[in-house]
Amino acid sequence: MREIVLINITGEDRPGLTAAIMGVLSQTGVNVLDIGQAVIHDTLSFGILVEIPQDKQAADALKDVLFTGYKMDQQVRFTPVSAQDYQNWVAGQGKSRYIVTLLTRKVTAEQLHRVSAITASYGLNIDHIDRLSGRMPLDTPADQSKGCIEFSVRGEPEDVDALRAEFLSVAQELNVDIAFQRDTVFRRNRRLAVFDMDSTLIEAEVIDELAKAAGVGEQVAAITERAMQGELDFSASFRERLALLEGLSEKVLQSVGDSLRLTEGAETLFAELKRLGYKTAILSGGFTYFAKQLQAKLGIDYVYANELEIVDGKLTGRAIEPIVDAQRKADLLKELAEKEGLRLEQTIAVGDGANDLPMLGLAGLGVAFRAKPMVKKSARQAISTLGLDGILYLLGYRDRDGQEN
Repeated sequence: MREIVLINITGEDRPGLTAAIMGVLSQTGVNVLDIGQAVIHDTLSFGILVEIPQDKQAADALKDVLFTGYKMDQQVRFTPVSAQDYQNWVAGQGKSRYIVTLLTRKVTAEQLHRVSAITASYGLNIDHIDRLSGRMPLDTPADQSKGCIEFSVRGEPEDVDALRAEFLSVAQELNVDIAFQRDTVFRRNRRLAVFDMDSTLIEAEVIDELAKAAGVGEQVAAITERAMQGELDFSASFRERLALLEGLSEKVLQSVGDSLRLTEGAETLFAELKRLGYKTAILSGGFTYFAKQLQAKLGIDYVYANELEIVDGKLTGRAIEPIVDAQRKADLLKELAEKEGLRLEQTIAVGDGANDLPMLGLAGLGVAFRAKPMVKKSARQAISTLGLDGILYLLGYRDRDGQEN
């Protein structure tokens, strides 16, 4: 009668250990049904599920494994697995898989406890846990540190919306981000990323900066805030704000452009997306003048924004139609995906305001970045804790991947 045995090996990681154990097992002709290995701080955890044919002596094979492990200072444990338990395990491979991603400045036990407890309460089983972020020195300043833990989970929650809501609530309580997405082939095969500009790629709303120069800063900023919260129609509020800039010298554009700061992680994100073969675009309700500056700085492929009307060196208070509003952004995302020969599932959209929600909903991965509460609640994914390069973690990217040539 054939036997199924789970072999667990733990101890200090040593070169050649896997080869030595497999060499012993190969002499007995066992079949490997499953295998997994992880090393944490030079400590090895190695598991092998083997099937020992009925014409072989299980005791002899396992005795040789035990002796080899002893010689290499490893602890070895054997656990018999029944045929029924094995069949149950096989049947489980058809269940849906999801990825839960924890993003934080510093990973704590409480964060991991809360995430794993919620996962379990919705009937999801954790198969793998991986650290995607790099190793951080102990004295790293809090605002420069970053941590990311990825959970691969199996199962089908009865109420996905309730699960997302609970993750969002805990994320706000602990000041972390928790992403929950289905693990599909498209997650690892995205090729187009589009971005809002103001308060997403740059740390400002340009129209507010222009308004300050025109002496109507507070009036315009108040309208901007209500529009981004979704309280006002974007197109109407945009025209209202723009009208207040009538007569402003176009020379102000350069000084405002020179003062704009890129958002944390923007340069890293675009460098990696380019290296990975992505096409990138700005889809902005802001202004082309500033978007073109970012295009040159970050190597962005496409720019769609609003063109300021300028006559005799002064702003007229109008923009050249059509206005890039919420619907226009969504339409442009679809057009770009079609142009690049991609499915919408292969696209990423990132923004912070209510006028970004339609494109966030269309994209395979829609990310509300440092967004207003209503936008964060409505979007499927949100990042507020880390910089823009945190988006790479949602793609399964590891920090060490950036060191590859």
